[in-house]
Amino acid sequence: MILPAPTAAVDWTALRNFAALRGQLRVSLTPKCNEKCWFCHNEGDVPPPFTHLNRQARPREREMTAEDFLNILRGLMSAGLKRVYFTGGEPLMSPLARPVLTQLPGHGPDANYTLITNGTLVRTHQEWLSTTALDKVKVSLHYFSDESLKAIANTRIGIATILDGIEAAREIFQRVELNTLVQRENAHELHDILAFALDRRMSVQFIELVDTNFNADRKGSAIGAQGIIDHLRTLTSDEEIEVSGVGQGRRVFRIDGIEVDVIHRELGRHHVGQCGTCPVKPTCVEGFWSLRVDHAGGVQPCLLRDDLRMDVRPLLAEPEAIPAAVAHHVSAFTEGTL
Repeated sequence: MILPAPTAAVDWTALRNFAALRGQLRVSLTPKCNEKCWFCHNEGDVPPPFTHLNRQARPREREMTAEDFLNILRGLMSAGLKRVYFTGGEPLMSPLARPVLTQLPGHGPDANYTLITNGTLVRTHQEWLSTTALDKVKVSLHYFSDESLKAIANTRIGIATILDGIEAAREIFQRVELNTLVQRENAHELHDILAFALDRRMSVQFIELVDTNFNADRKGSAIGAQGIIDHLRTLTSDEEIEVSGVGQGRRVFRIDGIEVDVIHRELGRHHVGQCGTCPVKPTCVEGFWSLRVDHAGGVQPCLLRDDLRMDVRPLLAEPEAIPAAVAHHVSAFTEGTL
């Protein structure tokens, strides 16, 4: 496990460049989830479907407190990171969700907080969620029927619960968006998901599958996004390609003012430093687009490289030192010296 390097004479350039390129800070509150989606990578931890099949494979134990998360969040935002996403697992299953999300540091107009959820628990937690400073809720909607929900997420939860969770989010937040992973199991429902979003004037993002070790046995389920792209072109001629910033390129469509984008691997990705010699680069379609802070005290710049995970637990007692340690780590990553 990688320990933080000394923080003297830290070069902040790489971290600030990453932030300027719209890099994300993803805060994983828990690896636990009430769904077992076959493609889940669990933000670099052991995903629920893998644990379900292999009881000896357990996710990391929680080491962080709500105060730890908030201290790291304040430090990294002050260092320049502005796009913060709260993830899991299912983040609303974490006992830390409420104390973290209801005490978020204030931010300026150039920053934002997004909760990424499967929607199943939004109604349950609606009252306290309404008091948070979240700017947006993004609901993962990879299914549109009980049948496809069962096939994809292996859960007994019904689609009605998730659709009600979306409505609960819309009741308290101005910005609610959807994201849908394009796959063989939901190909017949993509048009319905799109119509559902457009009827409610919600943005939606269609995403091509990212290969990981955890979904290697289901590669046959991965399909390209060309079908939904062709359909979108029948609805609008307002189409742009965005390849700036970090991560994969995307096609952006606008239909009656509603943005629909497609994360499309053919548009390329942003790689840095040691990515040039990285052994998993041939299978990586993401590049370096997010820093992940996990519940066990890790900071990881690359989903597919667990060996690059930095352990910040030794610094939790002096959180003011964490931003410089992370900046040093990101510099070493981008320069290929880790």
